Amino acid sequence: METALTRLVGVRHPIVQTGMGWVAGPRLVSAAADAGALGILASATMTLDRLRDAVREVKSRTHEPFGVNLRADAGDAGERVRIIVDEGVRVASFALAPSPGLIAELKEAGVVVIPSVGARRHAEKVAAWGADAVIVQGGEGGGHTGEVATTVLLPQVVDAVRIPVVAAGGFFDGRGLVAALAYGAAGVAMGTRFLLTSDSTVPDAVKARYLAATVRDVTVTRAVDGLPHRMLRTELVEALEHAGRTRTLLQAVRRAAGFRKLSGLTWRRLVRDGLAMKHGKDLTWSQVLLAANTPMLLKSAMVDGRTDLGVMASGQVAGVIDDLPSCAELVERIMKEAEEVRERLTASW
Repeated sequence: METALTRLVGVRHPIVQTGMGWVAGPRLVSAAADAGALGILASATMTLDRLRDAVREVKSRTHEPFGVNLRADAGDAGERVRIIVDEGVRVASFALAPSPGLIAELKEAGVVVIPSVGARRHAEKVAAWGADAVIVQGGEGGGHTGEVATTVLLPQVVDAVRIPVVAAGGFFDGRGLVAALAYGAAGVAMGTRFLLTSDSTVPDAVKARYLAATVRDVTVTRAVDGLPHRMLRTELVEALEHAGRTRTLLQAVRRAAGFRKLSGLTWRRLVRDGLAMKHGKDLTWSQVLLAANTPMLLKSAMVDGRTDLGVMASGQVAGVIDDLPSCAELVERIMKEAEEVRERLTASW
């Protein structure tokens, strides 16, 4: 199935595996790429040296195009961009709008720039700055998310920009892909659906927790970092939502210390990154620290398997997923379903 997305990045199918921290590592990214999708490597939780090594590992596993996801507000974003350029990565995606300077630097080097946005005005802004395409995530999506559903947000963005639009939030099968294309999207991006594959390195106990979840078990909370964050309701979420300020601050400091040791960041840098995530919000110091070390909370679940202590970011689709196919099986199934849906629609007309 050829679309503006497949032509832009050189993949066989209009499907993107999103850059999920601690989840989208070399194994998952290369498996998604080999399946014909665009695999996106998550770099926010990596040191610069680890990022370079991870990129090279993906390249050793697959010859297909792939991308790297960056935090545009990270203090070392420029250094990460240089690694992407030096290593010949095909796509740079961003969790937040990159600066015009970063976009220009990447485009000059021939890298395709695809920011992720959650509002029409943000899509218009990055398109004006030269972004090649945009991923637009509706409120159904996992992690930091907005309030507008994909079915409302997507057509707004498609009508507002003249670059390819990739739909995210609520997609997991071929029917969703056809629906997104009908809205005018050039493809779909999926996170939770790729997390729940046999190629994902997430511990089995964590995958089982996702598979057991119903749609009602996926909640949006501000308790973690003061921003709307869609995740599975866990013991940690319950504790944060009911904890007092003193207890929350102590927990935040302890977790921040762990992330600082892991990442090599200074306390000053850690706080600065937390403040950068405020986005004009009135956050407490506990929330600033939690915002800065949310990667540590994710690691507890996604790497260490501690479903009781970690954050489990999740799209609402977790409530309707009940299997763990390989990336190849998943992509093949989605494309087969999409073709069947298109044939039925054509026959009914």
